[in-house]
Amino acid sequence: MQRTLSLLSKISNAGNSFITAKLRERHYGQLAPSHGDILILLYKYKKITMQEIAAKIFRTKATVTVLVNKLEKMDFLKREKSPADSRITYISLSEKGIKFKAVFDEISKELNQMLYQNFTAGQIERLDHTLEKMLKNTSGHSPKNRERSRSDKQAYKNTKRHCSF
Repeated sequence: MQRTLSLLSKISNAGNSFITAKLRERHYGQLAPSHGDILILLYKYKKITMQEIAAKIFRTKATVTVLVNKLEKMDFLKREKSPADSRITYISLSEKGIKFKAVFDEISKELNQMLYQNFTAGQIERLDHTLEKMLKNTSGHSPKNRERSRSDKQAYKNTKRHCSF
């Protein structure tokens, strides 16, 4: 029981190493696993604000800005000011980002196969439920989590049904 956090950390590290290796194999070594959270949102919503990204991926606005800047520099996404309110910036995929979805999906599928080998569908569902419950238990224990609304957490949960890099 007391090893849970350590095991989760090791699984996370192994998953990130797996993703990094698969990205390098496909000549996308400049991308990092942390970019996957933003890409999956853009594949789902097509166009989203920086503030919405931060809320949905449980990151600070400053962290999201760094990640978005790097993805923009690599031409995976583009920014667009809102015509109604210049304080709002929308993020959407560039042509390169759209084309990358096939690679993203392949790596995500391989990651799921690696992580869930020898698991039944029922075991996967119970594991997801248990980890979601554990995540809920951690809310309110960090300044970042206190800022998140219930709807933000639900939106994040819905985007992460299976592992995606």
